[in-house]
Amino acid sequence: MKLHTHYLGAVYQFSDLKDLFAKANEEKSGDRLAGLAAETVQERIAAKEVLSELTLADIRENPMISPEEDEVSQIIENQVNEPIYQSMKNWSVAELREYILSDETTGEDLKRISRGLNSEIIAAVAKLMSNLDLVHAANKIEILTKCNIMIGQKGVLASRLQPNHPTDNVEGMIASLKEGLSYGIGDAVIGINPVDDSVESVKRLLHATKNFMNDWEIPTQNCVLAHVTTQMKAIEQGAPADMIFQSIAGTEAANRSFGISAALLEEANQLAKSHGTGTGPQCLYFETGQGSELSAEAHFGMDQLTLESRNYGFARHYDPYIVNTVVGFIGPEYLYNNKQVIRAGLEDHFMAKMHGIPMGVDICYTNHIKADQNDIEDLGVLLTAAGVNFIIATPMGDDCMLNYQSMSYHDVATLRQTMGKQPSPLFAEWLEKMGIFEQGKLSKYAGDPSIFTR
Repeated sequence: MKLHTHYLGAVYQFSDLKDLFAKANEEKSGDRLAGLAAETVQERIAAKEVLSELTLADIRENPMISPEEDEVSQIIENQVNEPIYQSMKNWSVAELREYILSDETTGEDLKRISRGLNSEIIAAVAKLMSNLDLVHAANKIEILTKCNIMIGQKGVLASRLQPNHPTDNVEGMIASLKEGLSYGIGDAVIGINPVDDSVESVKRLLHATKNFMNDWEIPTQNCVLAHVTTQMKAIEQGAPADMIFQSIAGTEAANRSFGISAALLEEANQLAKSHGTGTGPQCLYFETGQGSELSAEAHFGMDQLTLESRNYGFARHYDPYIVNTVVGFIGPEYLYNNKQVIRAGLEDHFMAKMHGIPMGVDICYTNHIKADQNDIEDLGVLLTAAGVNFIIATPMGDDCMLNYQSMSYHDVATLRQTMGKQPSPLFAEWLEKMGIFEQGKLSKYAGDPSIFTR
């Protein structure tokens, strides 16, 4: 395996795959914080050149974390379809990139070959792609999933309605919920981040959202994003949850810092299917984001893009209904500015789609990052063009509980109108029935929550 090259009169030698992968990554403040990033643009170009010439077998046969030492690695390795892998193992990473971007390669082709790729291979090819490459490739891939309703269809831009409240006040949450629905938001999930991670608080929010959904016959899903064990206890006590949520990471050690394991997630999946209120077959919701493993000091010298790809390999094992990256939420320690946030959002979406994952994005930023609302609107346009399954929306783009900036209800409505997208079909029918939509477009009642008091 060749790990060196000559470039502009200098010799660049990389110590191992971890070193090579990190230095081939686009500039990320998290990689620099970890001491992994390329020191110069020239070193990054040299790393990309070396990476492009490696074969897929070089990457798979030299694991960065041994499957014997890490259950995430073991799960990813066990998923590889051997006949498909054997047919491609001698391809270079550059050849894989050309195949992905070829006009002759369809989305179905990409879903087929993805079964023969591990997460590190998918990360490698993402490092060689431009932003437009990432948009173009991801847009080929249609990933359909169903909990109570189906999302992911071509031409559909679904959304998570996030009616958070700083005290988990049910009336305040319902007021925000009504406003979001009046803009046509909420077909992916009505998902609440609770302040109080107690069983009683989670039960109260689940009952409130489910009762509202039943009263108005809303075809969607509910979820309260507490710790998985809290949600499981709430369901066992009769709370109506359509899905179970959990944040995940790309190493076993990082997952332990979240208080989870592969076995616990399997237990949650079985509980959601047997006692949850979602009709399925998919009943899990995962959330990710570049940098979480470094925060937990569980990155094992790996760069944040590669670890994020491993998130999706881990998630794929459980056949989730939805997954989203929260790009820009952790802050400038991991994604310093607008350029890095936009790049990470496109990388995450592409890598997840290449894993066959139903991928959404929380397009967001914290107030101490060098980005603003225009930047995340730019990323919203790019991800909509890339065929993102859903986007998260908050009132006026400002989450009053988590204290970060995201896309607003009316931003998602504008993206649909501008980019020729629609809500998921059953949800769109309900919007027409309610008078919120007329002939596929927002009506004069759009944005008026009093429609739910008539």
